[in-house]
This record gives sequence, C-alpha cells and structure tokens, in this order.
Amino acid sequence: MPPARVRPRRPRAAAVAAALSLAVLPTALGAVGAVPAAADSVGLPVVRSVLAEDDACVEASKVKARSEPWTMGALGAARARPLSQGAGQTVAVVGTGVAESAPALSGRVTAIGDAGRDCVGHGTFAAGLIAAAPGGDGGPAGLAPEARILAVRGADERGGSTVDQVAAGIRTAADEGASVIYVAAALAHGRAELTKAVAYASDKDALVVAPLAPDALPRNAAPAPWYWPAAAPGAIGVTDYGPDGRRPANAPVVGGADLAAPGDAVVSIGPEGPGHFIGYGASFAAAHVAGAAAQVRARHPELPAADVARRLTEAAYPASPPRLDPYAALTAVLTEEKGTAPRPERAEVPPPPPAEPRTRALVAAGVGGGVVLLVAAAAVVIPRGRARGWRPAGR
Repeated sequence: MPPARVRPRRPRAAAVAAALSLAVLPTALGAVGAVPAAADSVGLPVVRSVLAEDDACVEASKVKARSEPWTMGALGAARARPLSQGAGQTVAVVGTGVAESAPALSGRVTAIGDAGRDCVGHGTFAAGLIAAAPGGDGGPAGLAPEARILAVRGADERGGSTVDQVAAGIRTAADEGASVIYVAAALAHGRAELTKAVAYASDKDALVVAPLAPDALPRNAAPAPWYWPAAAPGAIGVTDYGPDGRRPANAPVVGGADLAAPGDAVVSIGPEGPGHFIGYGASFAAAHVAGAAAQVRARHPELPAADVARRLTEAAYPASPPRLDPYAALTAVLTEEKGTAPRPERAEVPPPPPAEPRTRALVAAGVGGGVVLLVAAAAVVIPRGRARGWRPAGR
C-alpha cells in the first residue's frame, strides 16, 4: 500500500529568521523546485521522509550552504569535536538507505543489500548529520566525521516503513557490529517486535537511538501516545527543537522524551552532488544524538551501551526534556549511583590565575609605583637643590 501523504511542517517566523544565519550561494530558485516558504527563504530544497507514489527520486541540490548551521552552535560542536570525532565507531542508519556516492561520506559507507541507494534522500541526510566530513567552504558537517556509516534498509524505496522492516534492520545492524544504531522510523504499533529488537541490540552492546514521534502526521491524524522503537527500554527517544529554542506549533506532541536536540531548519547533505538540503523533524534530532553517541563511544570505549546512554542523558543541559550537550557528555564525571547529576570536570568558578603571572603583575605594579614616587620626589628636591646651589641644608 502506498504511503499516505503527510502535511509538511512549517516553522514559525522566528525560527525561520534564526535559520537565516545559513548563508547560501546564489542560485536560481526556479531550479530548486516547489518547496515550503521557509526553505525558499534560505534557498535550500526540503528533504522528506516519505515520497508519494508519483514522486520521482530526489535530485541533487543545486545550492550549497557556505556557513555552519545554527545546529552546530547550539550543540557546541566546536568544543566537542576536538575531544572526539567518532573514530573507530560504526553507526548504523536504519532507514531509506545511505548513498555510497555522497561526497561528504566518501569511503565510509558500507551498505547491506541495496541500502547503498537512497531514492528519498532522508537516510543520507541523517547520515550527514552524524558523520559528514567538513567541507572546505565551511558548510555543514557531522558531529562524528571520523565514524563509519552502516547503511541498513529499514524502509521501502519510497520511505514507507513496516514493523518487520525496522525490527529486521535493528537486528541486522547489531549483528554487523554497529556500536550505535540510528532508526529513522517512529511507528505507532509493533511494540512487542520492536522491544525485542532493541533488547537484541542491547545484548550485543549496541545503543539504539530513535525519534520520539514521526516528523509529520497524516492529514487529520492525532498523535499516538507512544511510538516505537523509541519507547522501548534501552532505546533513547529524542524530540526536536528549532532555532528559537521551541518546537514548531504543528509538530506532533508526544511525552516521555529522553533527550531533545536540534531538529527544525536542519541542514545536511543529499544522496548526490555537493549541494545541501533543509529538513524538519524529530528524526533529524535523533541523528544528532546518534552522532554524539559515536563521539562518546570513541572517547570512552570501555563504557557499555547503557552507560553511554546514561552519560548522554545525565550530562544533558537541564531542561524539560534535557537538551543534548555533546561536550558535557564527553567530559562529565558521573557518580556511581544512577539518577544523580553529573559533576563536570571543568570548574564551576574560574580558578585563580597562576602564581607566576600574578607575581609578575605585582612586581610590575610595585616598580611602577616606585617610579611614580621617584618622579614626585624629584619634582620637590630638584627645585630646592637649585635654589640652594646644591648645598646641603644648614650650610
């Protein structure tokens, strides 16, 4: 059965204004195709999670972002990447596939079956958020650009997913040795099968990360109370927020998120060419968490998957839900007792300056003060000496 058409999410004006920090290279917008107004404002075509039956496969974007997206600033990527870039980790992308030809992932994609092709573009876009290499023109890069990507089919060619496809994709990714398993789908049914699949992955020390809710809902549909596999024990369920720090008014509202991450007006790569796309939804927020998980697993290879999940959630910025903070997750010192707050390695109050510079400053101040006193004394002594013909007093 062909996938149902979904209504696109349109961010609020404030979110769009914040996303305008994405400077893009000049282009003829007519070549990009019909996209929502928010995407037109920055010149990037929108990536979708599902294609209609009569839609053609996504074409290469003719537009390149030439500045770092707002998402990397919100995540503190510049501080986190020097500590870890995911080297030695394999992140499975269970979704529409990941194009092996994507330049920003060149040489780092291993595909299972036909998952090396991505007609929809969603899986490649998510993989870029996880592990895209930085470009020379300052465009978007992933949190873990040294990680490898394992492309696993978790949807059909048009992007529609079934419980069996997703469960099989999770198990395959775990069997292939992925340390982090990103799942693009959020399914309102399949609790038993997907819970078992997440447990299977956990037994193989793989951490499953999934969106708390779909990126968009079918027309006139209400959100379900839970979506799977995000709601399964052992998985990290992720919700999204935009450049203004809030969720779009028309985003599906579901409670129980483990983490929140940037997912609105997100920029990443496409399956062909060097151009970029813009996307909206919790599935992209989950991709950011998967990238951060790869960073943590690379920096702390001794930690099992459950402890990596704990580190990500307990070191997150305190909010409701907690917001992903990759740097804190990499550097936090957690207590032994679960549920306690992390103690950051960095001091809450800046330490006093080193003794040597402080000593130099005191010496310099003393010398300076002495010079001032000498000048003042000279101003008094010299005129008096001249008046006396430089004779001692009393003579």
